[in-house]
Amino acid sequence: MPVAADLYYHIYEGGQVGQKPPVILLHGAGGTHLYWPSDVRRLAGYRIYALDLPGHGKSGGCGQQSIAAYAGSIIDWLDALGLHSAVFVGHSMGSAIALALALDFPERVLGVSLVSSGARLKVNPALLEIAANEAAFQTVVELVVSWSFGASAPAQLLDLAARRMAETRPAVLYGDFQACNLFDVTTRLGEIQAPTLVICGSDDRMTPLRYAQYLADHIPGARLAAVPGAGHMVMLEQPQAVAVALSEFLAGISY
Repeated sequence: MPVAADLYYHIYEGGQVGQKPPVILLHGAGGTHLYWPSDVRRLAGYRIYALDLPGHGKSGGCGQQSIAAYAGSIIDWLDALGLHSAVFVGHSMGSAIALALALDFPERVLGVSLVSSGARLKVNPALLEIAANEAAFQTVVELVVSWSFGASAPAQLLDLAARRMAETRPAVLYGDFQACNLFDVTTRLGEIQAPTLVICGSDDRMTPLRYAQYLADHIPGARLAAVPGAGHMVMLEQPQAVAVALSEFLAGISY
């Protein structure tokens, strides 16, 4: 089981990677590397790392309560592997981590793709209140999953997402929500110099399309890819569409 800096990671090398940049996938709140479907974890021609964040999945340690702390753990992991820089692909909370890395460690970031993202990630106050009560954990999971998918998502996909999130410790999920709720880089987006791709499902109810459009409008040179009919878990609902968008984006990044 590959582990560095106490973080588990899945690695895939898709053939002759040559001069192509390494790609690091950062999951969202309460998730694991499995929230990235195989279409994305196994992009042809690239070396792809899919991490379990601290306290999540197979990784050790505790979950964090700030995006900055999560970003610091990623820097420690990069150093442990001897990776100087990479392209970061983040979903939801993972996108906030990618933004923090691009802003505070720009020399380590070759590009960012922000999936189901926003410059702010305020959490519904009612959800935060419920999540603070460990006895209500199953209710929290059911609420999050119900808000995370588009109307056409199959029931078995929702069931699988609920089972996976239920494996997260309640305190870790609550800490993730706190980290998201405090995150706000609205005034700093113009500082980002790394090539940026913003991906959003057109029916995302948690980080609506207008959030993605704001990112694309305020990050210099950023491009927006909207996936019709998909919700917040766009990469699980439409994995091929997300994989194609990422492949096209990565092809334009020099290394």
